[in-house]
Amino acid sequence: MSSEMDRDRLSALWQRQFPKGPPIAHELRNAYSDRWVRFHSLPGSKRYPETEDEYAIVLHRYNTILDELFAGTDIYVITVAWSWRSEDSELPPRRREVHPEAIRWTTLACEDDPDPENHSYTHIYADRRRWKPGTVDALLREVAEDVLSGVIITDSDLRRIHHPYDGGADVIVTTSEERDRLRDKHLGWLPQNPAGL
Repeated sequence: MSSEMDRDRLSALWQRQFPKGPPIAHELRNAYSDRWVRFHSLPGSKRYPETEDEYAIVLHRYNTILDELFAGTDIYVITVAWSWRSEDSELPPRRREVHPEAIRWTTLACEDDPDPENHSYTHIYADRRRWKPGTVDALLREVAEDVLSGVIITDSDLRRIHHPYDGGADVIVTTSEERDRLRDKHLGWLPQNPAGL
């Protein structure tokens, strides 16, 4: 993703495919609950990997679902950073290290508080690349360690979303039937609580 036209296209496409809100990963689950499913990254719903064997399980589960969603396609990898001013230094600093090819897609201002000192900014970055298993492993490890959050991986037409988080992934697909097929294929990876969380 290297031009203004790509940013404009991505913004227009997001508005068309996900009109209920901006690309804020944790808000998508509620907005599109009819097409959403959650998978946990480790057996027994363990949240954080502690050994290389557990990291291997986490990456296997992430990559298995990602490959089922995006095999043979281009993807957008979307990361976020936050700051207290629109052009301030951004947190977390590791985002830039594990997603160096990204360019800023957009910035969202949170100005709910009347005091300008309490305004914050969400900077959203994206790049487009060909999907292949392992292509985002460095980024996924940072997510699994809770260093990065708010990551979205989506196909170039924004039809399906994979939002990895520390402990699992929220997936939004095109229909509830597609969601059910994906869910039923990986029953052992589902959360144990009735709400699917």
